[in-house]
Amino acid sequence: MSRGLWFVAGAGAGVYAMVRGRRAAEALSVDGLRDRVGAAVVGARLFRDEVAQGKADAETDLRQRTGLGPHGARALTSADTDDVLTEDKEGTS
Repeated sequence: MSRGLWFVAGAGAGVYAMVRGRRAAEALSVDGLRDRVGAAVVGARLFRDEVAQGKADAETDLRQRTGLGPHGARALTSADTDDVLTEDKEGTS
């Protein structure tokens, strides 16, 4: 029983080492390195897009909270336009 157990353990360790060796050899080949660099470029692009989207969302939220328009000028609200119209009517009469 003991010899069979050690045989199976040794065979399993050999298979594990062989699989890990093949993966390492593939990863260090030209195609493997090209794939890893390509994946890093795609990941960096996705990260850049996520940061840009978060920045745009934060800016939109901040502009809504402060009442600024899209180009930094204060946006007119309906209450502001009503006051302007009332002042024009009063000033002309």
